[in-house]
Amino acid sequence: MLMAARRMLPVFVAVVLCGLGSASRGQGYPPGEAVDRMTVADGLSDRLVASEPLIRQPVAIDFDDRGRLWVLQYVQYPNPAGLDRVEVDRYSRTVYDRIPEPPPRGPVGADRLSILEDADGDGRMDTSRDFASGLNLASGFAFGDGGVYVLNAPYLLFYPDLDHDDVPDADPEVLLTGFGLEDAHSVANSLTWGPDGWLYGLQGSTVTARIWGVEFQQGVWRYHRPTDRFELFAEGGGNMWGLDFDRRGELFASTNVGGNVMLHMVPGSYHWKSFGKHGPLHNPYTFGYFDHVPHEGIVGGHVAVGGLFYLADAFPGGFRGQFLAADLLDHSAHRHEVSRLGTSYQARQVGDLLRANDSWFAPSDMTLGADGSVYVADWHDRRTAHPDPDAEWDRTNGRIFALDGPGPRPTGEGFDLQTLRSPELVDLLDHPNSWYARRALRVLKERRDESILPGLRSRAVDGRGGRALLGVWALHGVGGLDDPTARSLLDHPDADVRAWASRLIGDGVQVDRALADRLLALANIDPSVEVRSSLVGVATRHPSPLGLGIARAILRRDVDGADPYLPLRLWWAVERCATEIPSATLKALATPESWDSALFRDEIAGRLLRRFAGNGSVEGDAACLRLIDAAPGGASRRALLADLDEATSGRPAPIAPPLAARIAGMARAGPDLVVLTRLSARSGDRAAFGRAVDGASDRSRPSGDRLALIDLLAERAEPETAGPLIRIATDDPSTEIRLAALPALGRFDDGAIPDAILEAYTDQTEGWRARAVDLLLSRPAGARALLELVDRGRLEAEELTTDQVARVATLGVPGLDALVRRHWGAVAASTPEERLAEVRRLNNDLRAAPGDPARGRLTFREHCASCHRLFGEGEPVGPELTHANRADREFLLVSLVDPSGVIRKEYLPSDVATRDGRVLTGLIAEQSPTTLTLVGPEGDRSTVPMDQVEQVADATTSLMPDDLYRALSPRDLRDLFTYLQGDGPAAAD
Repeated sequence: MLMAARRMLPVFVAVVLCGLGSASRGQGYPPGEAVDRMTVADGLSDRLVASEPLIRQPVAIDFDDRGRLWVLQYVQYPNPAGLDRVEVDRYSRTVYDRIPEPPPRGPVGADRLSILEDADGDGRMDTSRDFASGLNLASGFAFGDGGVYVLNAPYLLFYPDLDHDDVPDADPEVLLTGFGLEDAHSVANSLTWGPDGWLYGLQGSTVTARIWGVEFQQGVWRYHRPTDRFELFAEGGGNMWGLDFDRRGELFASTNVGGNVMLHMVPGSYHWKSFGKHGPLHNPYTFGYFDHVPHEGIVGGHVAVGGLFYLADAFPGGFRGQFLAADLLDHSAHRHEVSRLGTSYQARQVGDLLRANDSWFAPSDMTLGADGSVYVADWHDRRTAHPDPDAEWDRTNGRIFALDGPGPRPTGEGFDLQTLRSPELVDLLDHPNSWYARRALRVLKERRDESILPGLRSRAVDGRGGRALLGVWALHGVGGLDDPTARSLLDHPDADVRAWASRLIGDGVQVDRALADRLLALANIDPSVEVRSSLVGVATRHPSPLGLGIARAILRRDVDGADPYLPLRLWWAVERCATEIPSATLKALATPESWDSALFRDEIAGRLLRRFAGNGSVEGDAACLRLIDAAPGGASRRALLADLDEATSGRPAPIAPPLAARIAGMARAGPDLVVLTRLSARSGDRAAFGRAVDGASDRSRPSGDRLALIDLLAERAEPETAGPLIRIATDDPSTEIRLAALPALGRFDDGAIPDAILEAYTDQTEGWRARAVDLLLSRPAGARALLELVDRGRLEAEELTTDQVARVATLGVPGLDALVRRHWGAVAASTPEERLAEVRRLNNDLRAAPGDPARGRLTFREHCASCHRLFGEGEPVGPELTHANRADREFLLVSLVDPSGVIRKEYLPSDVATRDGRVLTGLIAEQSPTTLTLVGPEGDRSTVPMDQVEQVADATTSLMPDDLYRALSPRDLRDLFTYLQGDGPAAAD
């Protein structure tokens, strides 16, 4: 029911909030009062470090090698200087008139990278001076290599400062070009050095990067300065802002997706993304993705930013190892325990780190200081969402706070890591504060001092635990990971060391033959799932005999089927091999012996067949034939046939003759399987198609068989099947079958369809009638027949919702608008004043009496659960409500009364025009190279072949009807709101 969850404040919402009293207004406390209002976790204290006018709009903070705090002030946000907008789409993505030149040649922006210093040592910054100014959408920075790296979309820049005088030695060097700048709250961000010596960063959800032939939206990327290499490390994620590594070197990104806090991202992985907003993953053959880290006990908002692992000793002992993340919408920061779950992780929120008690507190970044304190940047504004780009914007605010542990606070300044000798830096690797260890790693990498190699080699080979792992990273950074040392590390007793040695070897462009043999041996014998996971990463990077050999060995061992990450990672490695060396991949895996592995049977075989079938080539179909013939027994072959059926559904290319002949032979020799009928019909077998028509109409057959055959008839859309489908849709005794036949009829431009549907209309269920109206409104002839029936008085105008009537305009048919005006008047949105009056009326109804949550749960199931999930119940068509702003009654009422006022970007519907004259409206749920799937307001799915899609346009209204709440009595409304704002099903039982 709440399809249009809010993210911005349009005119109507502003009017509502102003009319509902002071409870909704932000405070905006002065800096000194703001810090006094904060509450922090036991054992910690808070401190104001900097505020306006010293800083404004801080978006990123970090400490340099001298312990000084730097802040990137994102004052230019949200519009780049010097560019003109050409186009803005429904996701706020903006096309500009040109790509700006990099600074200082390009337009002069208001962003600046500044150095703050505490002159008197009282913990409060006294001075600020700019290292770089005139930046234009600058969103991240990192120290290293004798200068400062700066993200200034679309560029990664490097400002040299070899003499360390805080003045750039020259104009910045452009290292990378092509990061997206379409949306300033999603640009590349979070520059962070990895333990492997690569510079890592994120990119958010509504921009597109195109760098050196690599295109991506959300993702983790990395850059290696010594070899000038750029890679997409992992694809997917939400609008991520915050990146850190745990003590084992595993990468975690903070997320803005409700009910989640972090993503665990590994080399070559694919993750959830907003598929409706951005389409599919760039590799159409991933056949799966990783979701967020499973999390328990989440409270607060749904935008985690700046997350970091607390690996220092200033806080009480219980904090060490916890993941600390700011919560933008909750105006707070939280603590999370993170524990292993196979080769990935699970998490649990264990309490608040801080609570601002100030709705203007908008945390944008967090960092660990040399003093062991945690520093939090506060953007500080009444807005906590991306604004209208033309709105007036207060750029005068900004604060930085610190959370200190008990006891005296070390100064954190007055030193310079650059002045330390290399052995002293090696000693810092063991410092209890990871701030020192990580910077020592980086400085050692920059120096490449060969004199320390023997000590580092001994530490790595002979050490244990974290000490050895830090030795491996340092040795690699300094350039001492030669082949003999690498072979020794592959025999190390610690699995983490073996895993990282494998990964670092695999990071090379090529792998030495002797090392390759050793990696293959490990794949066959290593007892650690962590090592096998790292080896799968090597296989993904090297789709060669090495990668194929690793994958085959791990498949044959067959011990990792229950791991949350490894099976899918193994598929991605096999997929790379199937792409680069298809013949060798088939020879290795299309064998009866492969089927002895449950991991191959359950995770690889079907995906491999779908991969080969997906390109629609004769060679691909020949590979499918080899896989089917290698499968032992009927059950295995039936499983592959089901995968082939899925892969060829909607595929423009016909099934190649040799494979078609094999399918026909199986159909003649075996039982009457629906999957064989579908495949045979798709191969051009007319007898099989006739069996499909008869089977779809056969009321004695199982409903699952009939539904599959109806789907085939819709896919083929041959004219002679319109008649049987009409009879099924109007006369079949099964409601499920009739409902399935209606969208199937949408594929046919047959004049008999509107007449037959309207003749049967009055005798059908409410759900059937609603779907029938959608069917009729998808084509001009059907819409005209429907409206003329209303015009003749044979159908009540109330049968059509306002949203359905509004869709008539999308057809562009002369004369229909006149019929609409005659019976419905001007179909226009109500005014802000009218909607405000409705909100006030409903608010009065809610105040009249208490509600019953048990009855409210039933109301939710009836009216809301087809599109929304709450407390684990319902369908995820619209926004998930469990972690939405349910405590705010006004938020819920506004969403209910004006669902199309502002819609979360990922829930904006589309109007899809097809080449056969239809217009379909829904959310884009899936998109592959061959099909596009829409989800309608009742959760019904419509799949359209991509070669039939003529145009995809923005819909102007939410899928949630404007007047849905009018079906509720005042008591129903009170019951529903009591349940919506309650603590869960248990409270309702």
